[in-house]
Amino acid sequence: MLRVPITLENETTTPVEGRVRRSSTRPTGVVVSFSGVMEPSLHERWKGCRGNSTERVRDSTLCPYCEKEVLPMAQSRRIPYCGPFTADQIKDGDRYELSNGHAMYCAPAGDRHARHNTSGALVLDSDPDVEWSGVDAGFTLKPNTVRAPDISVAPPPAEEGKWIPGVPPLAVEYADKGQNEIDLKIKIKELLAAGTRYVWVVHLVGPQRVEVHVKDGPNRLLSATDLLEAPGILRNPVPVYALFDRKEAHRVTLRNLLQREGYENLEAVLWEGVQRGKAEGKVEGELAASIKALLSTLAIRGIPVDAETRARIRDCHDAKQLDAWFAKAVVADRLEDVFREG
Repeated sequence: MLRVPITLENETTTPVEGRVRRSSTRPTGVVVSFSGVMEPSLHERWKGCRGNSTERVRDSTLCPYCEKEVLPMAQSRRIPYCGPFTADQIKDGDRYELSNGHAMYCAPAGDRHARHNTSGALVLDSDPDVEWSGVDAGFTLKPNTVRAPDISVAPPPAEEGKWIPGVPPLAVEYADKGQNEIDLKIKIKELLAAGTRYVWVVHLVGPQRVEVHVKDGPNRLLSATDLLEAPGILRNPVPVYALFDRKEAHRVTLRNLLQREGYENLEAVLWEGVQRGKAEGKVEGELAASIKALLSTLAIRGIPVDAETRARIRDCHDAKQLDAWFAKAVVADRLEDVFREG
């Protein structure tokens, strides 16, 4: 998902639809409303002040207006600082995330991003151990931070129709052309710090590869021939190639769905069908033998069998009933004696 950071003037600024407003005479940051309208102030000329952030960045300096750290011009307006927005101000359908109170616009996905997102969601949602997954589901990491991974795997939410408290154990992000790498790094850091166990970043530009991020370990880079694992979240390893290739994604999804029904794989289904066919064939063969024995016995006893009775015998698929008729036919003198109840 492509995201564009939107900074606000200060904590007293309120979002006003369709226009820009200032609420302080002290120049601070880029003033913006939720409509996405921006107006630079004097503060913006100082390379994008980072506000309340305490993390120092190479080649940074101090803003002469607020004495906060600022970045080189090439990084201006890319790293969010503390803003006034909270999760309850973001509504379902708004194309925004929040990072430390700072609104991050989420652009619609292009063809490639959307297509791969759908395939990846199928693969993960169908895993036998997954009870819930979502696409662009909003999670409230804290009151002023809402993040929506491209794909999330998590326990079923307690309430429907609201932002989901906490974070997903597994989050997947698709990085396509135009991805804001700085914001992506911040998002990964926020998710891991809040409790996400795995963040998979699927790179759609360049060689097929997936970055695996964990909180207490080194990042790993996997190629298309590798397997992704999420113990305790997913039962099955996920081929990296399945996150890029639609046909492979369908193959993995079919395997997962079969396992949900108790079959290990498609071969197990076929084997069961063969065995069931053999068993049914054996039963049919035994029924045919019983029918033939009954008709032969009636013929030997000299008991004529009309067309209706013959059809009744041939249509019977109850082995016990055929055995009972056969036992009576051995000693019967008339056809009625064979089919008499009792």
